[in-house]
Amino acid sequence: MDDASHQAMQMSAAQHFDVIVLGAGISGLVAASILASRGERVVVVDDYGHPGGNHMDWTSPEGYTFDVGSLIFQDDSPLLRHFPELLSYYVPIDPSWGRLNPQGKITTYPISIRDDILAAGPAGLVRIFASVLFARVFLRRMANARDFARYWIGSHLLHRSGLETYMKRFYGLAAEDIDLDLARKRMLWISEYASVINLTRRAFKRRRAAGPGNRQMARPKEGFATLYEPAARRLERDGVVFRLSAGMRGVEKVPSGFELSLADGVVSAQRIVSTVPIAIAERLCGMASQPVLKTITLISLYFSFSGERGFTQSIIYNFSHTGAWKRLTVYSDFYGRVNGREYFAVEVIAGHVGTIDEAEGDFRQHACGNGMFAGDLKLEGSQVLENAYPIYSKGAAQNAANAISKLRMFGIESIGRQGGFNYQPTARVSTIEVEAAIGVSGGHLGN
Repeated sequence: MDDASHQAMQMSAAQHFDVIVLGAGISGLVAASILASRGERVVVVDDYGHPGGNHMDWTSPEGYTFDVGSLIFQDDSPLLRHFPELLSYYVPIDPSWGRLNPQGKITTYPISIRDDILAAGPAGLVRIFASVLFARVFLRRMANARDFARYWIGSHLLHRSGLETYMKRFYGLAAEDIDLDLARKRMLWISEYASVINLTRRAFKRRRAAGPGNRQMARPKEGFATLYEPAARRLERDGVVFRLSAGMRGVEKVPSGFELSLADGVVSAQRIVSTVPIAIAERLCGMASQPVLKTITLISLYFSFSGERGFTQSIIYNFSHTGAWKRLTVYSDFYGRVNGREYFAVEVIAGHVGTIDEAEGDFRQHACGNGMFAGDLKLEGSQVLENAYPIYSKGAAQNAANAISKLRMFGIESIGRQGGFNYQPTARVSTIEVEAAIGVSGGHLGN
């Protein structure tokens, strides 16, 4: 059989749907839920072999289960409107956040009035407020994230608090190279710390007894598969088809819409909604990625520990001026110890270190040198994740918008954290933005 005959046979055997959803992460699952609720025939396609996208885990033979990244849900999340069955799988937690500051102290995240401002002493206080005053008068024109942060809290506090260093550690770029639009969207909390009134109000709120509100939740102890498989099964009962480990090869326009070639066949639909990285969508459509949109490659180190821990918080961010790691999450605070040992994950941006061994060595030296761990610290495993989240260099937002526009002209609707090149820190934000993109009001689904 020649290639033309083989292709004709594939096309005749194509499965037909109303909508193809590329990606089975939160954005893809929510999109499928919305579309299926309208009675549309949906197929969700992903090269990963599991639903949940980059929400994945790793379990050691000893029974430690670690996450790639750290994720906290809430019991009032709009995600539960689409998947109410998830609630019974969540584990209620009471997390606490801290940060290692440049002075080597574990303190309040993201800014501490006592340790970042008052502890600076009289001369330091003068410098802090003088730099804020200078910025408000002379630095009103902003071109990047450093300008944004400096305008609100001044260059002295920006450096003293370690925020400027953390921005580079998180985004993989110096603060002056980070897009201003991102700062305006994702760093508005900085302005809250620039007001004495707001600082006083926040301090007062901490002293008050906690009132009713949403509960913080974590994925099941067994891992993300236990959480997302029931959601996928429910979608299947609603008629959604999943093609995982699909081996996506290319998208072609046809008179009836689109055909997506997979490793083992073809699916077709009138419409494609993409939640995969823009570069992947461009490749599938035969488009050149110009300019290339860069993304973070994330190294996750998985440790167990026995001994004295130098902090009480569950989640620690590295705001110090040294050390490549950016965040650690102590899972044993949520799920209990395993064989008497605590266990936690450490995130490192691959651009800051060359190898996993270098990342481990840097963390051991830095964390132990700052009194964070005294005892037996054992590396249980590690993972490397490409396309963890976008790198927001200057001009990247506009380049992403141009690429998304090109895909839309081709007929691809590109949305979500990856598809929209849009940093979405929580499942709540991801759900809301997909609902807005697909065109669903908040109460459409009822639950």
